[in-house]
Amino acid sequence: MMAQPPSVTGSAGSRGAPGVRGVADIVALIDGLKVVSGRARLSWYLAFGGLFLDAYANAALSAGLGPMTDQMHLSSTQISVLTATAPFLAILFNPVGGWVATRIGRVPPLLAAKVFAVAGALLAAFSGDFTTVWLGRVLVGVAYGVDFAVAMALLAEYTPKASSGRLNLWQAVWYVATTSNLALALGFYHLDVGQDIWRWSLGSAGVIAAVLLLLQWAFLVESPAWLASKGRLEEAVRNLRRIYGLTATVAAPGPGTTAAPGAGADSGQRTVGFRDAGVLFRGAYLQRTVLSSVISLAQALQYFAVGWYLPVISLTIFGESFEKATVGSMVFNAVGIAGGLASAFFGRRLGLRMSSAWGFGGVCAALLLMGLTFGKAPLVVAFCLPVCFILCHSAGPGANGKSIAALSYTSDVRALGTGVTGMIGSFGSVVGLYLFPQIKEAMGLGDTFLMLSVVPLLGMLTCLLVKWDPTRAAASPDELPTTADPAGVPLPPGTPVRAGEGQP
Repeated sequence: MMAQPPSVTGSAGSRGAPGVRGVADIVALIDGLKVVSGRARLSWYLAFGGLFLDAYANAALSAGLGPMTDQMHLSSTQISVLTATAPFLAILFNPVGGWVATRIGRVPPLLAAKVFAVAGALLAAFSGDFTTVWLGRVLVGVAYGVDFAVAMALLAEYTPKASSGRLNLWQAVWYVATTSNLALALGFYHLDVGQDIWRWSLGSAGVIAAVLLLLQWAFLVESPAWLASKGRLEEAVRNLRRIYGLTATVAAPGPGTTAAPGAGADSGQRTVGFRDAGVLFRGAYLQRTVLSSVISLAQALQYFAVGWYLPVISLTIFGESFEKATVGSMVFNAVGIAGGLASAFFGRRLGLRMSSAWGFGGVCAALLLMGLTFGKAPLVVAFCLPVCFILCHSAGPGANGKSIAALSYTSDVRALGTGVTGMIGSFGSVVGLYLFPQIKEAMGLGDTFLMLSVVPLLGMLTCLLVKWDPTRAAASPDELPTTADPAGVPLPPGTPVRAGEGQP
């Protein structure tokens, strides 16, 4: 069972409502909570629900790809285009989603993503040719790209610092969604729907998206931290009370209070946009962006390259029938669920950086052994090595790249940071899906695994060299004083501002 999210107990205290002057005060109030209950817990689950949908919609295609191929007589090129469309669109729309969320808030783009997901699922499920299916997957890819970047930013702003490691539970949610789709596909198989099984699989994603759209529209509340970053303190205080039951008042800005970008003429700053993305690669943000990006890229490369072959491994171990192969895939995904749940524990005990390093090390060892023993190992070894791979991946780097990004930036650039990191991870997905099948064709599966072991090795070395870990920092980035460059773009703590420095 998935670990519980943080719950909020208590309110602002009996000595009078605390004053809120900016983002730092909002974040300090949230970080002072021990547990989260009621509306806060519901909001937490609903934000995670979008991540469930993203994984489910991706798995929906793979579960029915074989029957779809037979029914529509798809070529290998058409299959490749369909499988890579969603991650490719995510490359483009991860940063777009982050940019939109930076300008207009977290909730509107999340709702828009569900509308795209519903439309894409229905278009694909009722299509009669390849082009229509592909257009449906385009809409699903847009939804995936927008939702993932924004949901992680919102979750980071909803969650008290003491519970920040629980952001890693998104990895368990991913595997739960994949397993759920496989189980549903198995149910459709027993209902004898024939080759139309792929329509039911894709259509079910649309039903989930529609339900989630209604629930998020009814219950999601805008992030108080984002509202404060825009100078909308009255709304921020009101949402603190709606989400957490915290009572606070708007106080006059004091000395050292960070101005809210885009808050108006009084702030002296402007809204952070795409052209300001260079701030993520400057000063103290540089190592944070490098670390989260490398982890996100490496984990996507290794997962989507090896994940492509898990059905082949499953068929070898569990048998050639659709039913046995599906059950086998569910077994592997169950290991991913266990690893995803464990990632919250390891992230808390070791920190996100070191749990990633250990995970990469385990994945590297598993890939080396898979390459050296492929086709020669006993059945039990052939089963245990992919299990080890998935467990180390999901318990370590699989979750941590996006979690580190969500926790490393201040509220005004957080969605932009998660969007850029998501874009880099999606690029790794596309490369894994396209490049490694070609390497396998040229070199064989065993040598492909050996070559791929370089990826987690580089990921591990990066984690050991870059020392940043948001779960080991003294305070949240929003609670530390920041500076701004001459263009008015906020810079992280410790960033020197040189005279004449222009825009990023």
